[in-house]
Amino acid sequence: MIFTRMKIILITPALPNSRTGNRVTATRWKTILTELGHKVTVKASCDDITQISKKNDVMIALHAWRSADSINYFKKQFPQKPLIVALTGTDLYKFINTHPKPTLRSIKQADALITLHDLAYLAIPKSAHKKVHVIYQSAEFIKRKAKRNKRYFDICVIGHLREEKDPMRTAYAARKLPDDSRIRVLHFGKAHTSVWSERVEKEMQANVRYKWHGEVPHWKINQLYANANLMVLSSRMEGGANVISECCAAGLPVVASKIDGSIGLLGKTYPGYYPYGDTKSLRELLIKVETDAEYLLKLTNACLSKAGLFTYKNEINNLNNLFNSFL
Repeated sequence: MIFTRMKIILITPALPNSRTGNRVTATRWKTILTELGHKVTVKASCDDITQISKKNDVMIALHAWRSADSINYFKKQFPQKPLIVALTGTDLYKFINTHPKPTLRSIKQADALITLHDLAYLAIPKSAHKKVHVIYQSAEFIKRKAKRNKRYFDICVIGHLREEKDPMRTAYAARKLPDDSRIRVLHFGKAHTSVWSERVEKEMQANVRYKWHGEVPHWKINQLYANANLMVLSSRMEGGANVISECCAAGLPVVASKIDGSIGLLGKTYPGYYPYGDTKSLRELLIKVETDAEYLLKLTNACLSKAGLFTYKNEINNLNNLFNSFL
């Protein structure tokens, strides 16, 4: 355990009332670090960066690009103090290419880099590999219901509607399922623009198997984990999706697009991948999951075998070890 109490400023681009992954992570890390004896202040990266007090001992910044100004300010004002940058999916697979100067500057300025999956290091310069600390996001145990709705085979999609998530792919895959299929797609997440809202409304009118529920409180998502048959993560890029952690903890099987962000959590030999954006391949997997009980059990057991990575104890130990490295 840490015996030195630190004052930590935690920067996140997500506003306090947000339900985005960055805000959820920031809130959980504040809880963990407070439990470890530190004093943690959370601020949005859009706040006045001059408010970053010299009284803080350490900065943790979520998002190398969106928090770049805060990162640069802290490093220049307090060069001797530890700076930790947590790399998100858009940092690793988007902004490092579209906005390389501030993103790579943040990576270079960091004394330590947090990544949320095992393969994230492949996306950053080799010179930064030694800074990487993999910290898996924890999830609470959810007891699965033994008896579920036999009328439907429920497939959940949990994620906000934005381009990086390829959010409509499961709906598209459900369009041409066999007539006797019991599959229905239950989608939970906020539409980031009116264009996405219009898309999902049109899809629901044309596709009787698809239902969008919008953004809901997390306790409703926990109910979904307990009752659904499968979760599909169709993303184009992920920094280490917490929904995978949550599904593994709940024993809910996953089908995912074959991207580094998912492989880095589920492993290279996980049997439930399909090529990103391939509607036909995803449809074939959905049919197999529904009709092949042995395959469904194989996916379930593979997820359960990973559950130990995503315990609260593991996350708190990993964060504790990171901070111990600065003492």
